[in-house]
Amino acid sequence: MSTEVLVLTADATKSDELTNVVKKGLEKFGHIDALIHCVGSILLKPIHMLKEEDFLKTLELNLISPFLAMKAVIKPMMKQKAGSIVVVSSVAGSTGLAYHEAISAAKGGLEAMIRSAAISYAKRGIRFNAVALGLVDTPLAKPYITGEKNIEVSKELHPLGRIGKPEDVVSAILYLASDNSSWQTGTVVHIDGGISAGK
Repeated sequence: MSTEVLVLTADATKSDELTNVVKKGLEKFGHIDALIHCVGSILLKPIHMLKEEDFLKTLELNLISPFLAMKAVIKPMMKQKAGSIVVVSSVAGSTGLAYHEAISAAKGGLEAMIRSAAISYAKRGIRFNAVALGLVDTPLAKPYITGEKNIEVSKELHPLGRIGKPEDVVSAILYLASDNSSWQTGTVVHIDGGISAGK
């Protein structure tokens, strides 16, 4: 069985570029089954050390960008009367963690937006869900998991005693994007090594 793949690039903070990607995708395949939004950043600083521009950039990447992506796909999904939107959040969106003020603000807003959108579009057949992650071993997280001391601190933060792996997350995202979760919307699924359970 062969699967056709269309690879397109765009700046995820530019609405016109995202709209163009969606347009090309529709021209190629005729429909959009799901949007999985994985754009994000990590900025760990308390308020007194946060520069205004860094705070605004965190909001742009983690809150504005998913809004723009959702806006780009929502009309085609409304025409289809079907679609699944999954965004990547953080355990910091609902759990107080030291030095996470910027990312907490962005991801908390994102999770609130997902819940509201789930209600707004439920009767149109469009579902909205999120996965809220702990620290996962990705290129973005490298500065925080490089060196023995950083690794030990990161492990201790998670009750299960280890940093997450991409494969810990993928199956949950695919489930939420698929028809297997057709009766699930407005939820935030925590995949965080137990952080949220212990706070």
